[in-house]
Amino acid sequence: MQFRLALLSFVFVASSAVAETPTANLTIRNRVFEPKELNVPAGQKVELRVRNEDAAASEFESHELHREKVVPAGQEVVLNIGPLRAGRYEFFDDFNPKSRGHIVAK
Repeated sequence: MQFRLALLSFVFVASSAVAETPTANLTIRNRVFEPKELNVPAGQKVELRVRNEDAAASEFESHELHREKVVPAGQEVVLNIGPLRAGRYEFFDDFNPKSRGHIVAK
């Protein structure tokens, strides 16, 4: 009986840890990323949600993060990034390269 309780406790703690993945949000509006600088915790995986509020597709791209994802008009995509070392990581819209920003891991 104690073994079952210990196992259930372990499963509960492990599933709680998985559920606590930090989430960060970016919005594309008028072909610009908002915010232009997004802070995330260093050393942790982060769920990055990118929402495109424009009428045309955009693309989230970052050579430093090794991520590239088309974000259809009016939709949201989810990318998993990290764990990242402390620092600044540039991202941009490959369809509109002047639209740039940074993820800052602290």
